[in-house]
Amino acid sequence: MKVKEKLKQLRELSPAELSKELIASLRELFNLRMQHATRQLGQVHQLKQVRRKIARIYTIIQEKTAGQLS
Repeated sequence: MKVKEKLKQLRELSPAELSKELIASLRELFNLRMQHATRQLGQVHQLKQVRRKIARIYTIIQEKTAGQLS
């Protein structure tokens, strides 16, 4: 899936759903880090992808809260 499509899907989510997605992504990142530390992770690029997904979610949450304040 392309980045624009992912962003569109994330922007359609409510703040509650975004926080659930954020928690799931943080757990996924933790699990990937543990696998990487124990040398069980074969696809190291997943770490970068999940970190970027988390950053996108934080950005969208910030945009929504800034939009409500205006």
